[in-house]
Amino acid sequence: MTRYPTTNYLEDLRQRYKDGDIDRRSFLRSVGMAGLSVGIVGLPGTSLAKEKVDEIKYHSWGGVVQEAMRRTGIASFEDATGVKVVEGTFGLEEEVLAKARAGQPGDYNIINSAGNSWYKRWMDAGFGVKLNLDNIPNAKNVMPALMQPFWDITPDGLSALPFSYGNTGIAYNKKFISEEQALEQREGLLINPDLADKISGHNDFQTRMWVAALQSGQNPNNIEDLDAVWAKIRENRSLVKKYWGSGAESIELLASGEVYASDIWSGRATSLIERDPDFGYVDYSKGYCWCSDLLVLKGSPVEVCEEFLNFILDTDVMIATAEAQLYPPSVDPTKVELTDKIRSFPNFDPTGTLEQFAFSDPFYWTKHEKDWKPKYARIEKGF
Repeated sequence: MTRYPTTNYLEDLRQRYKDGDIDRRSFLRSVGMAGLSVGIVGLPGTSLAKEKVDEIKYHSWGGVVQEAMRRTGIASFEDATGVKVVEGTFGLEEEVLAKARAGQPGDYNIINSAGNSWYKRWMDAGFGVKLNLDNIPNAKNVMPALMQPFWDITPDGLSALPFSYGNTGIAYNKKFISEEQALEQREGLLINPDLADKISGHNDFQTRMWVAALQSGQNPNNIEDLDAVWAKIRENRSLVKKYWGSGAESIELLASGEVYASDIWSGRATSLIERDPDFGYVDYSKGYCWCSDLLVLKGSPVEVCEEFLNFILDTDVMIATAEAQLYPPSVDPTKVELTDKIRSFPNFDPTGTLEQFAFSDPFYWTKHEKDWKPKYARIEKGF
């Protein structure tokens, strides 16, 4: 008779990992092999899926983030459940939304989405589901500060759970810009005429307007002088060598010496600084924080997607993925012990409150997007 791994065996395995007897890779592989033997029954933190599902589709931005997810959470989930994760990548989330609208329910299952403003766009488009959090017990470890913005949008139930968080700030070359100058000027660096043709930035209307609001002394979530914002965007446009459209491109522009200062996502900044300590990072004067979430879309096999979310939100998987992708995980650091590497990330908040940062107001930004986005596009093209 075949002897299947028991819950006690898997708990013992977890304890051996925590005691340092096995490394993280061995732990995840062993969990996966246990899952292969037992299926998805008896694996801690999972429930028996009530429908036969052979595969689910997961789409993300690709690059180091998706590679990190594949090496850790996705591969182990497949081993543990026998469900294949078919991966896809995209450059802009708006492209995925457009394709989902033109396609059929179920064409997309889980999207690595870009936070609360995008969550509202997906919900407004009718793609929401209601996750059963009882099937995702690891959700209890997620920071309330990251959960609440999603509850504010869909108070009757969530269609997504935060996975990690990051900031958009400024990376600068210390050979040409001192730390003191960067700390003093912050977003002012991006309209400094002394840096003409040595500046880059994210080609994203909301980022450009957020920065321009700060440059004109305004609250980005309550802009009162819109003309001043457009003026600052035009001023920045006149000094920019090139805008970037991907995280990889932002690093390349800086690392090659083509530009000396640029908007950058904090995880990409960490990667850049690890490669070359001649670079530094500062937040905007009003830190621009966002989260990456795992969004389950209408038409998906929800229970299996809940299994996937619970596995990915496992503390050990979250830590492994965070260290690989260089963004802090969404777990509450006051409940979960995180590693020194994660605590060294430039935007890590040890309090778990994120009070030092600001999030975009999804109701405010989606309300004005229809008018502001086309105007920004014209300015970006030089009109």
